[in-house]
Amino acid sequence: MKNTVTHRLSSHGVDPLTLFGQHDSRLKAIENQFDARIVVRGEEMLITGEKTEVEQIETLLRELMQSIQKGHTHEVNDIVRATRAMKEIGASAQPFSGDFLDVMSRRERVRAKGPNQQKYVEAVQSCDIVFAIGPAGTGKTYLAVAMAISALRHQTVDRIVLTRPAVEAGESLGFLPGDPQEKVDPYLKPLYDALHDMVPTDKSSRLVENGIIEIIPMAYMRGRTLNSAFVILDEAQNTTAAQMKMFLTRLGAHSKAIITGDITQIDIPEDKISGLVQVQSILAGIQGISFVYLTESDVVRHRLVQDIIRAYDKFDRKNAENGGK
Repeated sequence: MKNTVTHRLSSHGVDPLTLFGQHDSRLKAIENQFDARIVVRGEEMLITGEKTEVEQIETLLRELMQSIQKGHTHEVNDIVRATRAMKEIGASAQPFSGDFLDVMSRRERVRAKGPNQQKYVEAVQSCDIVFAIGPAGTGKTYLAVAMAISALRHQTVDRIVLTRPAVEAGESLGFLPGDPQEKVDPYLKPLYDALHDMVPTDKSSRLVENGIIEIIPMAYMRGRTLNSAFVILDEAQNTTAAQMKMFLTRLGAHSKAIITGDITQIDIPEDKISGLVQVQSILAGIQGISFVYLTESDVVRHRLVQDIIRAYDKFDRKNAENGGK
């Protein structure tokens, strides 16, 4: 290995089991992402490898130890995500230092996980309209719902409106049982899931019944003006250009909007332009509107989801180079 260096790092004051994990699982998760090697001798860690990698690992371990000393815990999936974020963004990244929101999930307090999610939270704090664009599993919808609940608790808004376009992704609505609302409800299920993970079911049901939280299909947005509301448009890649304009012009006084979507998974007919794709060029540079881009390194689902996304991206690029054959 060229330009091999060894750095020494002390873990004094940090519980080794919390830092390294059972059978060094967290340490191995970091090593698996690099060619460099980590050897533990008591409270000293020896990191040996190419200079850039060694510096990245050292920064990562320092951030991890600081996070642990603040009382935070991290699963192996968190370590893998943070490691990939460090490799993507560089040694200046702070992969474990994301803002906490005053919202509890069923497991832990909700926080930004990684630099890009932190940018997302900060964008929502400073702008009234934020577009969060990135692949599945990067926390776009989940964080949006958490920030909406936080705003409702702080009484900066009076209600939350969650909406999605009801677009068929290879399945037919017409063959589903029930009335039109029952046919549309499955499309809104991810929004219900995020809400119920942070608000007890009985309380969220009351909020929905009282109209404080609305979960509705995109078609029901037409003609409305939403004042003092936190509005979330999910799966926005499946809006047409006209629908996107319609949605954005619903925003009233003292309101915020988050628009989330994955432009690699567009289900509307090919002869229609995705509103989320088009809006990036139309609204770029307008003060008060922010575009945040998340990548596969921000995926917070199972660690294999990152690898699946990368594999599909590689396949799509190869397919495009071969003329789609």
